[in-house]
Amino acid sequence: MAGYNVSGQRVADVTVRVMNLPNVLTLVRIFLVPFLVVVLLTRFEAELIFGLPKEVVGAAIFGVAAFTDWLDGYLARRRRQVTALGQMMDPLADKLLVTAALVSLVWMELAAAWMVWVILGRELAITVLRSIAHGRGVNIPASRLGKVKMVMEIVAILLLMLGSQVELFYILGTVALWGVLIVALVSAADYYRRYSQVLSDPKVADFEQARRRVTRSSRRAG
Repeated sequence: MAGYNVSGQRVADVTVRVMNLPNVLTLVRIFLVPFLVVVLLTRFEAELIFGLPKEVVGAAIFGVAAFTDWLDGYLARRRRQVTALGQMMDPLADKLLVTAALVSLVWMELAAAWMVWVILGRELAITVLRSIAHGRGVNIPASRLGKVKMVMEIVAILLLMLGSQVELFYILGTVALWGVLIVALVSAADYYRRYSQVLSDPKVADFEQARRRVTRSSRRAG
């Protein structure tokens, strides 16, 4: 028998709405991250898993995880199941997946460490800027450049993983990673420009002042 929360909503109904199919797919992507790292970095006998090179198995896992990124967004929009939880988890799952894959590639000596450091440093910087803006009541959405970068990252990572078996894939993957680096830097500059423009808006300043007044009033009342 379902219970009720303080607002009178059935707990079971709320749970169903939050844990819908798109959000489940996002969770699957998160759970695939440690599995990917184990497959890529563990030393197996003859470096084979079920008769396949571990890099090929890792590429398959990464490909499935990347596909869920597209699928959960498509289903959320198609079925009108966009939730606050999904909007929070989706970018987190993407960052975990890409970070794990890139760091693994560095460990496997298939990607240059300095390039990965710059790309991941950009991700951290953008996350900080968006968090500051969100704290002031402003949402800075992902730009087209950011989405292009994500697609290029997926392509580059898949090619580099398979590059241990086919030299042409390694060359193409390295070229693609250079493309990711360039787009990452350009999109970072674009994010910072939009961040500066938004936070210089008088309305944002008014919101920040109002929030501080409410916080001070709450502390005095407490």
